[in-house]
Amino acid sequence: MSHIAIIGGGLAGCECAWRLAQAGIPVRLFEMKPIRRSPAHQEDGLAELVCSNSLRSEDEASAIGELKVEMRMAGSLVMEVAEATRVPAGKALAVDRRLFSDYMTRKIESNPLIEVVRAEVESLDSPLLADADRVVVAAGPLVSDSLASSLAQALGDKGLYFYDAIAPIVTAESVDMEHAFWGSRYRPEDDDYLNCPLTEEEYKAFVRELLAAETVPCREFEEHMHFEGCLPIEEMAARGEMTLAFGPMKPVGLDDPRTGRRPYAVLQLRAENRERTTFNLVGFQTKLKYPEQKRVFALIPGLRNAEYVRLGSIHRNTFVNAPVVLTDELELKARPGVHLAGQITGVEGYLESAACGLWVGMLLAAKARGQSLGFPPRETALGALLSHLRTPSKNFQPSNVQFGLAPALDKRAGRKKRKELYAERAREAWSAWLGQVTEQGKP
Repeated sequence: MSHIAIIGGGLAGCECAWRLAQAGIPVRLFEMKPIRRSPAHQEDGLAELVCSNSLRSEDEASAIGELKVEMRMAGSLVMEVAEATRVPAGKALAVDRRLFSDYMTRKIESNPLIEVVRAEVESLDSPLLADADRVVVAAGPLVSDSLASSLAQALGDKGLYFYDAIAPIVTAESVDMEHAFWGSRYRPEDDDYLNCPLTEEEYKAFVRELLAAETVPCREFEEHMHFEGCLPIEEMAARGEMTLAFGPMKPVGLDDPRTGRRPYAVLQLRAENRERTTFNLVGFQTKLKYPEQKRVFALIPGLRNAEYVRLGSIHRNTFVNAPVVLTDELELKARPGVHLAGQITGVEGYLESAACGLWVGMLLAAKARGQSLGFPPRETALGALLSHLRTPSKNFQPSNVQFGLAPALDKRAGRKKRKELYAERAREAWSAWLGQVTEQGKP
């Protein structure tokens, strides 16, 4: 075997490269930074987290919690890096972005079987890919226009896409602590989040100005779509005055220790780094124009004098109609030998993308041995997610991992117990499947 080429040094690309290298397979990993950057990327390192620093819930009875368990059991590099660079975030797993990227870059670049090439692959027919045995496109949702055009040409149409919005980040010292308090939801003794409360009058004034503010317009030739799980706050507010108060600004479990009462609404701030010098506005992804963001967010008392390290922005998120254009092995039907991995396949989320890359790495490693990997059972978190990519839909949309993608339970149970049963079943199925894969992979 010569080598496998991977396009994209994000979570999926790094996870895939690491798994192949662990199996003794040479990898050439192409990353276009710093030669060229997407609109959302700022740093030179691999696995740069651009939307949030949270990898979501650690609750093992949740689908994302179960996916973490499965990834850890499979030796996920992303989970190793996350554990080494985590920051306090209550029941969630959050990381220091810079440390996360630095750690991942060191791990990948120091592996003797992984060659990191800082170059832009502009086409599936690029000479850079000519001597590769197989190609994995893990370019992510912000794939370059040239490569996206090449993919569209291979698929015979323009593909699918939507828009994703990024939440702003503020400095800790600029938050008005007379109008903020520490505490996690339902756990006031913790100080993982900084909470900015609003009265009813303040909240309604904020919503009015939010709806009246100017947003960044879409380009004429682009259709305006958003993923339901990452809607801009102005899109949510347009659905009703109380939508935010029941969504990202819900005050449930956040009693203000200064008043002993629950605020009408609350904006939560989550630490971006271990030093807690910067905080992101949780759930406040937005496409407001920059001056409007500063003006409208200043209506939140705790942010009256906020200094922004990064303002919110909007960017294209490209994905394919996986059930139509990909084989079950995430190989392009129109281009045998070219596989997709990560968010471009139609999975949504950091860990979902990484898990997808992990599985493609396992798949190609098995192929190199002349073996067939087989799919994780649909009962598992990863198996359910991969099944989403194989299920035809009239309007295929990206999906986070969720137990709703798995087969129904064969017993009735309350909501909390039902989640536990899903997770228990998933873990048993994953353990059995992974044991078979491990045994198969032995020399």
